[in-house]
Amino acid sequence: MNKISTVKVGLVFAGLIASGTLFAAAPNLKTEVAVNKLELPWDMAFLQDGTMFFTEKCKGLSVHLPSGSTNKLHGIEGSTGYSSSSADLFCDGQAGMMGVAIDPDFQKNRFIYVYSSSKLNNKLTNRVMRLKVNESLNGVSDRTDIVTDIGYKPVATKHPFGGPGAHNGGRIRFSPADGFLYVTTGDNHNGEIPQSPTLIGGKVLRIDRDGKAASDNKPPAGFDPRVYTYGHRNPQGIAFRTSDNRPFTAENGPWHNDEVTALTNGGNAGWDPRPNIGSRKDCPDNYCGYSPNQMGAMDQKQRSAFMPMTDLKTYPKAMKPAWNNNGLSQGMFCNTFLTGKQWKDWDGQMVVGYTGIGIHGTPVGNRLDVLKISANGLSSKAEQVSWPTATGRFRSVVQGPDGNLYVALEDQGVIYRVKPE
Repeated sequence: MNKISTVKVGLVFAGLIASGTLFAAAPNLKTEVAVNKLELPWDMAFLQDGTMFFTEKCKGLSVHLPSGSTNKLHGIEGSTGYSSSSADLFCDGQAGMMGVAIDPDFQKNRFIYVYSSSKLNNKLTNRVMRLKVNESLNGVSDRTDIVTDIGYKPVATKHPFGGPGAHNGGRIRFSPADGFLYVTTGDNHNGEIPQSPTLIGGKVLRIDRDGKAASDNKPPAGFDPRVYTYGHRNPQGIAFRTSDNRPFTAENGPWHNDEVTALTNGGNAGWDPRPNIGSRKDCPDNYCGYSPNQMGAMDQKQRSAFMPMTDLKTYPKAMKPAWNNNGLSQGMFCNTFLTGKQWKDWDGQMVVGYTGIGIHGTPVGNRLDVLKISANGLSSKAEQVSWPTATGRFRSVVQGPDGNLYVALEDQGVIYRVKPE
């Protein structure tokens, strides 16, 4: 039986509080388990009949059917029980099988896409792969790697959080407006990558189903034509606003400033962690991503004085964030826009999830934010919604075809269904 719990906005539930000051008419929320007994769930994608494809970072791609059964489709190295697997796919640290997206023409071509770490030909990369799902939804075939050169961090480094597999990005989403696939990539803790014209980490790519650049991408001269935006740190969420289909990223900050940003074709997100830029000095491994103080406790005022994720001093024309999480770093990870009258005043607003990281004294995230973003995408206000169950790292938020919100909590190994009332 599904586990049911309810939280009313503005009221205390099990010691947790959801604020209720921003929206006059916000829904009450009922949560229930949609899929459980998972291992590190990372992302979901839906067919219109409610069929849900999902990834588990260290296991692989599966599909949950409307009947309630689950088929394991394609596993990574060491996984068992899958109808097929690829020995080159692996997980390590933050890396593994991550984003999943369904082709808009799925009923015709049966294509599904996944973003995964790979060691094919003894070269560590992140890849976007296209797979063909059979009619019975119990197997895949025809793996085609449409993006093969996304960077991967192979070794530990001297700065904090320096483990292998860090900062991969990994979210993939089709735009409902133009039909192109948007791919978020991370900086791999490499200071050269975000502003590099040829290295495609620290970017948002915009490509067709074969991996080719959208013809109207507008990157600066000399840049890889697949680049839609650049100068990112670790965007792990991308969603399209329902009112105008504009893409917005959700991005992890350093010691401060998780950010939601409205993207502009050819825009620079303003992240440049190279040493000796402006007043910076040398940094461990030539990465000033935690500059200027690589370690040690600090208060919010101290954090806000550090190198911002969007460096408008160095890049005055950079895309300005709509939301910076009140200057805190809490592992902003995933986002989606809600739609439908059942969401009341949340209809058309963005939901953002956090992985619950509390950096050097910052409060732990472990919550969802509902953002009311201005029409121009340059500002927003937020309402916090504390989770009515045990806390965990929010890895994905997706609105299903039934109008409900589906939320993957990594630590719990559960995908929840959130119903507005």
